[in-house]
Amino acid sequence: MSSTPGTFAPTPRTLINGSLLLLAFAAVFGALNLSKVKALRSTAAQAVNASKSAEQARTQKENELKARESAIAAQKATLAERDGKTVASEERLAQILNEKKQLETKLRDKETEITTLQQQIEENQPVTANPGAASTVELQAQLDDARQQLDNAEREKNLLAEKMQAARERSSQLEDEKKRRAVVRSKVGVRGTILVVNQAYNFVVLNLGGRNGVEAHSEMLIVRDGTFIGKIRISSVEPATAIGDIITGTLARGVQVQPGDIVIYAGSNS
Repeated sequence: MSSTPGTFAPTPRTLINGSLLLLAFAAVFGALNLSKVKALRSTAAQAVNASKSAEQARTQKENELKARESAIAAQKATLAERDGKTVASEERLAQILNEKKQLETKLRDKETEITTLQQQIEENQPVTANPGAASTVELQAQLDDARQQLDNAEREKNLLAEKMQAARERSSQLEDEKKRRAVVRSKVGVRGTILVVNQAYNFVVLNLGGRNGVEAHSEMLIVRDGTFIGKIRISSVEPATAIGDIITGTLARGVQVQPGDIVIYAGSNS
């Protein structure tokens, strides 16, 4: 076959080589695209996992915050309940003191009545009969009646005395309870710091002691950065320091008490 002079006529080999070159370029671009797709899929999977982890962390933080808020609310409710009991005790004390005054007034009246009856008995003792005087039988009847009234008055006096004694004892108990609660209220809010934490035996050493009003068996709140994290119960007290057992049930999961945490006096369980 002849070709027109001055024109290029591709040979079959040239066409085959060109096709193979195009196929090679296509294979290279395909491999690059496949690598990019895999990288994009990996990045997308990592983003999804990171999003899930962030959501789980946020949910956990919300649960911890709710638990801490509930614990703080419970402490506030406990303090309010103690204040309510104190007010009720003061009202009961005032009532008992009023009853005590009434009993003392009745007792004085009965003592006066008994004195009067004793005078009547002495005045109505049987004597030698005089003209116009009451008969011996009448005088004896009056005497027996006066003695009966005297016995009744004595019994009522003793009953009132017993009631008044009981009122005095109850009043004294309420006074002591009032003083004790006043002392507790004065200690609530006392702050200190945890000096040492022994994780092995689950106790802490505080920079507070008997001089600060800390008592054995009392409880203290643990606070970190203004957030409630748990409680301790005082086991032993020295003048300037105290040892407290960590109440593990009050700690959130994964939270550990650390030196430098703040403790706040919460009161006594006794």
